[in-house]
Amino acid sequence: MKKHKIKVKQGDRVKIISGKYKGQTGIIKEVLNERNKVVIKDINIQTKHIKVKQSEEKGSIKQIEGPIHYSNIKVV
Repeated sequence: MKKHKIKVKQGDRVKIISGKYKGQTGIIKEVLNERNKVVIKDINIQTKHIKVKQSEEKGSIKQIEGPIHYSNIKVV
């Protein structure tokens, strides 16, 4: 995959222009340059199941933000 220069940075307010979350706004939490994606706070929530690592611990389910391709957002 070709790496592009992403013109947004952490803390910018962006609006999603296409996809499942079209029209929503949020703040950039993390920029993933090598994958051409950004993580936006409280957008694209995914469920992650954590396995037990030791017999005394319990497994858990966490809600995390998934990445969105940078072409689907614009700076507000």
